Amino acid sequence: MTAIDDIYSARLFELASDMTSTRRLPHPDATASAHSKLCGSTIDVDVSVADDRIVGYGQTVKACLLGQAAAAIVGREIEQSPIAEVHAVAAQMRAMLKNGGPPPTGRWADTARCCSSSTPSRRHSPTSSLSERRRSAAALLLALTA
Repeated sequence: MTAIDDIYSARLFELASDMTSTRRLPHPDATASAHSKLCGSTIDVDVSVADDRIVGYGQTVKACLLGQAAAAIVGREIEQSPIAEVHAVAAQMRAMLKNGGPPPTGRWADTARCCSSSTPSRRHSPTSSLSERRRSAAALLLALTA
């Protein structure tokens, strides 16, 4: 299997197709947006918070397969997550992208499928660095801590 086959695996398509929370919240407590200049992916997210937990989540996503999969993972896992956990996952993603640290584990482990160093995308330039490609997908997750 080639690297491009690895990235466009059936599992990645499954993740992207399971996107939930695809509407904006009417009265969010916070809103964040992210745009990748590299591939043009854009996400807008809304969250509602109560008792230090994310109790509502909405998103609009216009992204490549990697970005869609990342957004789907967040949409699947974020509701009822403690805010501290979301910040910890974002910090671990940053460490993975900037320092080659390990990807998140547990229920957030699927993020490694769309943000690991071996995940090039057809939409991303073949001359862009692996780090740039990973950052463009991971920016969707990291928008939550903006």
